[in-house]
Parts: sequence; structure tokens; C-alpha cells
Amino acid sequence: MDDDKRDAQSEGRLDNAAAPPSRRRFLAGAAAGTVAAGFPMVSFAQTEVFNFQSTWNSRDIFHEYAADFVRTVNEMSGGRLRLNLLPTSAVVGAFQLQDAVVKGVLDGGHGVAAYWSGKTKAFSLFGTPPPFGWDAHQFLGWIKYGGGQQLYDELVAKLGLDLVGFLTGPMPSQPLGWFREPIREVAQLRGMKYRTVGLAADVMREFGAAVVVIGSGDVVPAIERGLLEGAEFNNPSSDRMLGFPDVSKTLMLRSYHQDCESFEIIFNRTRFTKLPRELQAIVKYAAEASSSDMYWKAMHRYPKDLEKMRTEQGVKTYLTPDAILEAQLRAWDVVIARESEADPFFRKIIASQKAYCEKTVAFHIENNTPKEAAYRHFFGRRPTASSDKL
Repeated sequence: MDDDKRDAQSEGRLDNAAAPPSRRRFLAGAAAGTVAAGFPMVSFAQTEVFNFQSTWNSRDIFHEYAADFVRTVNEMSGGRLRLNLLPTSAVVGAFQLQDAVVKGVLDGGHGVAAYWSGKTKAFSLFGTPPPFGWDAHQFLGWIKYGGGQQLYDELVAKLGLDLVGFLTGPMPSQPLGWFREPIREVAQLRGMKYRTVGLAADVMREFGAAVVVIGSGDVVPAIERGLLEGAEFNNPSSDRMLGFPDVSKTLMLRSYHQDCESFEIIFNRTRFTKLPRELQAIVKYAAEASSSDMYWKAMHRYPKDLEKMRTEQGVKTYLTPDAILEAQLRAWDVVIARESEADPFFRKIIASQKAYCEKTVAFHIENNTPKEAAYRHFFGRRPTASSDKL
């Protein structure tokens, strides 16, 4: 036996080259079996390109969130799946996005489920659900672990829509909105021409408001022309970019009409299911990863833009009075009861959401310490020190 073979045996191994032919075949087969068992089959198909449109202005932070998701998918796929991001109206308007994806005019898109409430009010429950005490993080917890995704998929199937959807991106409470003067009582909202979307439109109609549902880019021009007397879009960064401070100096913070919300990422189902399974998984997990990143970015940017509107643009912010918030909750009671009576599937979703919130929100309230007291202790003032309380 030569030295090389002796050294190999002393180390408990034998090179394939030194093994008999039958042994070499066995070792090669065993190695191949190990690879097959240890690693999933990965396809190496050519690059797939998806046209992916958002429902947002190209300068809006919401479009930036869509771009973050797109970048994550493109990077994680190593270029094998490339989402080509387009701003709203590049192909279709914001409220036509879902139809365009279903028909294959677009391969996918980024928006909110509340935009499709014209087809069924149940869609809004996956965009701007009732204020059952939860925040948007807990709402997305219901989506993933409380049966929400299954109900969403069931709704899509019931409507015969050729799409796949992912809920992502927890949004904080939206303001009551922008007005000519501070809103001190419910009576001021009666007859007011007011912009919102989804079930929030039904809630505000219970106040007697004349609700107008229009896309984000049309809101400020409508205020300028006197077609709207009050409006909300979403957050300080978007509102500032859209130009709200140029047409109003009064912003009412806090509201139950859209207490929490999330984004919706949709794809044409036929096109999506033809992707290799690993690319489908990348899209799914990119939506989850982008969800966290979106909230971190929001908490970095929203406070800065709110402060700039106050200090540089002369905006006065006010806390919505408790009497209005309580009236909103009563309005939600009416809307929930009416829509549940009209649509058994709406009622089914509400029952699932309430069952989840009854336990989850209770834990959140009991387990977490009050935040305002800690803020007062360390900063010597209430968190809303720069706001005027009515």
C-alpha cells in the first residue's frame, strides 16, 4: 500500500479515485442522493419580468414603500424575477388597478384593499377594519395567525377574481383630516363635503357628511376649487407631499374612522402560479420583510414631516374631541350591523376579527404599560405639547 492510501485510511476516508470501480459508482450515487435529500430542487429559468403598478404618486412615500418591496424581490431573486415598478395612472388609475391585474393588463400592484369596497364592503375589512381596540400590527397578526388570510383568499375566490394577495405594512391611526377651522363638535360635520374611502365613507355618512370618494392626487385640487370642505388621506409625509398645507392650516389628529390600516400587494394568479415555487416564496417573504421596514421608515419620517408642517408651513394641529370619537364608535355599530345583515360573509369576517381582538387586545391592554406617563416623566411635557387641545 502506498503512502497516500495509508494516510487516507488512517484518517478514516478513501478517495473515490483509489476505490474499486463498483465502489466509485456507489459513492457517486450516494453523494447525489445526499444532495437531493438535503436541498430542494431549484429552477434556473430565464428572467421573468412583471409590470407592477402602485396606486400612488411617484413622489409619495407610499410609492417609496412599493419601491422598497420591489427592490427586495428583485435582489432576493438574483434577477430571475424582476418587478418593473410604475406609478399610479401609468397604465390605469388607482381605482382600476385590481381590474387591470385580474385581466392581466398588469401583472401586479401595490395599494389598499379598501379601494375595492365598491365591489363588496367586505374588502374594506382587509384594509380599514373596525376599531376593535387593535392596532395595525395586531390586525396583520390576525391576517397571518388568526384566519384572516384564509378569509381573504375565500373572498377572492367567491368573487371569481384571478388574483393572489398579500396584506402588509402596518399603518398608524389616520387623522380626522384637514379643515377650514377646528372641528369641535359632531354638528360641524353634518352636510360637509368630505373625502375618505372604504367603510370609513359609510361611518362618516352616519354623521351626515356628504362623502366624496376620489383618488389621492385629486384631493387637494378639489379643496382648492371648493368641491371639498374637509378631507383626509393618510399621514404627515403623504399629506405634506400632496400639498394639504397649501390649502388648509387646520389638521385634526386622531380618529376612529380609519384607526388602523395596511397595504395590499396583488398579483395576477395565473401569472403568479406559473412562477417557480422558490420565486413565489420570495415574493411572500419579501412582503413580510417589507412590512417591518415600512413601519420603521414611517416612524422615522412621519414625526419629522409633521413638525415641519407646524414650524415651516404654519399648520395648527388639534386633537379630535372625545365626543366625536365616541360618536364614531356608535356610527361603527350602525355600519357593522347593517352590512352584517346584508352580507353573511361580511358577518363571518367581523366575527373572526372580534374573536381575535377579544383576547389579543385584552392582553395588549393588560400587559403593556401606559406610554404617556413615561413620556411626561422623561420629557416634562405631554406628547402633544405642540398641538392645541380643543
